[in-house]
Amino acid sequence: MDKICCNKCGRVLKVENNIAKEDYIYICKQWGYFSDKDGKTQEFVVCEACMKLIEQDFVIPPLEYDIKKMI
Repeated sequence: MDKICCNKCGRVLKVENNIAKEDYIYICKQWGYFSDKDGKTQEFVVCEACMKLIEQDFVIPPLEYDIKKMI
């Protein structure tokens, strides 16, 4: 993991010694039947700042809850 880039804003996220030093969302979606992307796979990264912007457009906010234990 040399480099992680946000697909929305293009910013390079901080990585030291192959460890991401800031959090992000990684999505890998295999599209199936009844989709315009049938048979395609998409992968992308969204940084936390861009995710906050994306969430503002949600009609129904994402479910959010606290984690009892963090590793």
